[in-house]
Amino acid sequence: MGLLYGLIAVGLALIFGLMDVVNFAHGEFLMIAMYATFFLFAFFALDPLLAAPLVAAALFVFGAVVYLLVVRFAVRAKANTGMVQIFSTFGLAVLMRGVAQYFFTPDYRSIPHSWLGGKTISIGGIYLPQPQLIGALIAIAAFAGLYFFIHRTDFGRALEATREDAGAVALVGIDKNKVFALGWGLGAALVGLAGAVMSIFFYVFPDVGASFATIAYVTVALGGFGSVFGAFAGGIIVGLVEATTTLILPPSLKTVGIYGVYLLVVFIRPRGLFGSI
Repeated sequence: MGLLYGLIAVGLALIFGLMDVVNFAHGEFLMIAMYATFFLFAFFALDPLLAAPLVAAALFVFGAVVYLLVVRFAVRAKANTGMVQIFSTFGLAVLMRGVAQYFFTPDYRSIPHSWLGGKTISIGGIYLPQPQLIGALIAIAAFAGLYFFIHRTDFGRALEATREDAGAVALVGIDKNKVFALGWGLGAALVGLAGAVMSIFFYVFPDVGASFATIAYVTVALGGFGSVFGAFAGGIIVGLVEATTTLILPPSLKTVGIYGVYLLVVFIRPRGLFGSI
């Protein structure tokens, strides 16, 4: 679960590192991905593992469109730029949640039969749920692919250059709006991949993104805002702390340990464990 938390959070970290914008609709992106996976299963009997690439591709387009239609104008505000950015994505989150409640109803939905649903695997006498285990492997593969993309491709270099100085890249012919749109698309695709996997073992409903978004914000802040590796490491830390907390406290209080560690890190190292800002 820690690796899945990291996969959800890395898109948030990528967008913040690229534009210094916190996407408060990030949880709703996850919700849309889970609904898309559910309906692909319901109407086409497509298993979530097969649907994951399609959902990630659809979320890529959705994230790019959100930047072009909403965020691009919010960052151009002449006054109170930070507040405009916050309330534009927060308003988008409220709108998306309301639309989901209107069209899909607040009912809880689930995928009853999938290749991995309800299955476990024994490793050294320890039984692990297969959906979470495969999800963790997918998260590791996604992080490896993201690392290769950022450090070994021309667009990845353009992405890094834009993160360093968005004004200077225009002098060498790089369209920063195109880079920003593709960056938002990439961040949304990563959370779409996580949503497809999580729909195997988690209920789908309009508010599902809220709790995971909160953990994602903590993961990003713990690892360091804008740090992709920090999101990966922060997710693992959050998962381990959550599991340890459930051994000491009732499962309903599993987030107490997460927020306790987060506050400790904030007091000692405000920029996060791997942040540089």
